[in-house]
Amino acid sequence: MTSPRGTFARLMTLGLALAVVATAFISTSAQAQQPERRRNLLDMLFGERQPTYVPPQNVQRPRETKTRKNTSGSVTTINTRPQSTRAVAAPPPPPKLDNAKTVLVLGDFVASSLGDGLKTAFEDSPGVVVENRANGSSGLVRDDFYDWPGQLPALVSDVKPSVVVIQIGANDRQQLVTPTGRLDFRTDPWFAAYGDRVARLASVAAETRVPVIWVGLPAFRPQNMTADALRLNTIYRSSIEKVNGEFVDIWEGFVDQEGRFIVTGSDINGQPVRLRGNDGIGFTGPGKRKLAFYVEKSVRRYLGDMTSPDLVRLDASNLPELVTLSPSENKAIVTTPPIDLFDPELDGADELLGGTVPASSTFPTPRDQLVQNGRLPDPPVGRVDYVKRAGEVAPTTSSAPASATP
Repeated sequence: MTSPRGTFARLMTLGLALAVVATAFISTSAQAQQPERRRNLLDMLFGERQPTYVPPQNVQRPRETKTRKNTSGSVTTINTRPQSTRAVAAPPPPPKLDNAKTVLVLGDFVASSLGDGLKTAFEDSPGVVVENRANGSSGLVRDDFYDWPGQLPALVSDVKPSVVVIQIGANDRQQLVTPTGRLDFRTDPWFAAYGDRVARLASVAAETRVPVIWVGLPAFRPQNMTADALRLNTIYRSSIEKVNGEFVDIWEGFVDQEGRFIVTGSDINGQPVRLRGNDGIGFTGPGKRKLAFYVEKSVRRYLGDMTSPDLVRLDASNLPELVTLSPSENKAIVTTPPIDLFDPELDGADELLGGTVPASSTFPTPRDQLVQNGRLPDPPVGRVDYVKRAGEVAPTTSSAPASATP
């Protein structure tokens, strides 16, 4: 017969064996998911108490979905991942009319940016064509490179514009050569000689009998260049106004409230955008459009109705279809002669309203009583301003109870 002590020892041995087998099984299954590490005695007997977390690698991110429950009770799963959107091509601008009016833009690189902005401004106007003939490196100082007073009459004769827009001077901050010698920039002789050249160009433009708009220079990032632009704008304004031309000042559009140069400012819609290039001299797309914004109003005034984007030329191809009736249907038509709206017989009378003065009434009107007696007639009984006189009996109604009388 086995003693109790021997039975207890065998049970303990069996328990330890089962613990070792279970520990080996758990370790084998966890080995496939976790990196192998050194085990101690407690791990072999009781297993790992706190397994180490290993983040998954190269796991594809599930697609984001959103569940929405319909009113009928069914559930609909909607994919919320942003899908690639393709830019929708803008419709092409309408073709220009054969009799469209032309805007001729002349000047330097600033005028070239202005011409691009005017093209954008009148892109949807079939009655307006912008001809940009600016020369980016030109000016009024180096007339040996490009002579604007000599070239302007030929350009006007070739383009036949309705309006001439001039913007020049950004390249003229340099030494000026005259028959008497060289003149240094920022000296009084230089400004006097330069003013003569500006006046000559303005006179040549006025002789073409075409409206002339002279656009001033904007501010630039170099401070000395901005100061020079202010001085040159005074010369441009005085010269063009002497020949009855128009000067357009764009200075406020490219400086802040304190008059300092800005790179970022408001566009024509009031939104903050970048207006100038990295060099602080050139213009971005919104900057070109803002240049044109100041000139656009004056150009539209000279061109008139041709600037309307809804202008359509009617010809045989787009006339509305005329409906014609057959001869049998024409016989059934009853024509009505035209009726004068002021015909007194329309209302069955012989005279228009107010044609005769009604006979004066025997009772004077309240106005007559006020004029003659100096007082208005007594108000009718029952009105709020009526005052009962002494000895007068107030009217009573049969429907009111006797107890209601005060």
